[in-house]
Amino acid sequence: MTNNEVLQHIRYIFALDNEKIAAIFQQAQCPKTDEEINDFFRKNGEPSFSRIADNVLASFLDGLIIALRGAKEGLQAQLDQTINNNVIFNKVKIALALKADEIITILSAGELTLSKHELSAFFRKPEHKNFRACNDDTLLKFFNGLHLKNQQVIKVIKE
Repeated sequence: MTNNEVLQHIRYIFALDNEKIAAIFQQAQCPKTDEEINDFFRKNGEPSFSRIADNVLASFLDGLIIALRGAKEGLQAQLDQTINNNVIFNKVKIALALKADEIITILSAGELTLSKHELSAFFRKPEHKNFRACNDDTLLKFFNGLHLKNQQVIKVIKE
C-alpha cells in the first residue's frame, strides 16, 4: 500500500476535508498548502500527482495523534522517519487509544480474525524474535473495520 493510499484511507475513515488535513499536518509542524494536499489525492500518472514521502506521512500520523490525544511534553518532531505498515498501524492505534480487544473487534469487522498474540507481534520491535511484519491486506482490513465500527470517531475529529 502506498503512502498516498494510506492517507486516502484515513481521509475516508475520518471524513477529513483539506482544511482539517492541513490542520493535522500543522499539529506536527509540517505545514502543507491546499494545493499540496490536492496533489496527494490525484491519481498516479496525472501531471500534478505528488507522492507522499515517508517522513511526511509519519508527520501526518504524528499530527493525528496530537489532534486526538494532545501533544506529549518534550516530544520533538522526527523529520527523518521511515514508515512501514507496522508503524502506520501502531500510530493509528495510538491516535485512537485502542486496546488489543478493540483492535481485534475492528479487524473482525474487516473480516480478519487474529488472536491477541498474533496482534501483539505487529507492535514489537523488528529485532524481537516474535515480530511479525504487517502486510497490506491486514492494514487494509484494519482500515475497513475501523470505518465500519467507529463512526463515532468521525464526530470527535470534526469538532
